[in-house]
Amino acid sequence: MTAFDIALVLAAGLAAGTLNTVVGSGSLLTFPVLVALGYPPVVANVSNTIGLTPGSLSGAYGCRRELAAQKARLLPLSVAAVLGGLAGGLLLLNLPARSFRAVVPVLVLLAALLMALQPWLTRLVAERRERALPSRDGPGSAVRTGTRPPRTTGRALPAAVFAVSVYGGYFGAAQGVLLLALLAIALDDDLRLLNGLKNLLQALVNLVAAVLFTLTADVAWLPVLLVALGSVPGGLLGAALGRRVPPAVLRTVVVAVGTVAGVALLLT
Repeated sequence: MTAFDIALVLAAGLAAGTLNTVVGSGSLLTFPVLVALGYPPVVANVSNTIGLTPGSLSGAYGCRRELAAQKARLLPLSVAAVLGGLAGGLLLLNLPARSFRAVVPVLVLLAALLMALQPWLTRLVAERRERALPSRDGPGSAVRTGTRPPRTTGRALPAAVFAVSVYGGYFGAAQGVLLLALLAIALDDDLRLLNGLKNLLQALVNLVAAVLFTLTADVAWLPVLLVALGSVPGGLLGAALGRRVPPAVLRTVVVAVGTVAGVALLLT
């Protein structure tokens, strides 16, 4: 790597860590950079996952207060995330490389589309909640007293988390958007609590995939180190910027970068 390449990967890691904390989809920045530097798509994806894992773990640690309020959900959903991340990682390592090369542009464009639709999904969830609240706000309702017990996971949610986690282990871009939308639709709770849960599940998916890749895959360790060095402070920076920068601005950047990257990958 040249000095310029090193600076570019560090900057991409910093931006990815920031975006992951604020809006998610940081891989839409780091993965295309690694591919542009000449790393094969599978190697780039593996190295990107390992490099971004420390930032995911620090984000989950920062949400420990939100996680403490929903302990009943943690075990079943965490198990689903770990198993899904492992399955996705194994798929990545065992499918022919040409399969990954063919599906990556579609996944990148899908992730960009999900980010573009995020405001609409949020409004949809909010409308669903507003329709549900009157039926539970009778006399003595736990909603009114502020002591409503958290909803349990049911049977379908762990299976859905598993499916999204398979995607996350295979190619992680926008898995956070998918997880949060899924949790918000299935669990009628404060989005801040659900975002904390999303960060834990995402961290578990990344961690199990990173361990698998470290033990079995071809890893480009210099990019891993550079992405990690950028993503950890990027996560801290994102926590501060998230209170000041309009989400629409960051979302627009992610959608634009993802669209350009997806189209570029389709043409290569």
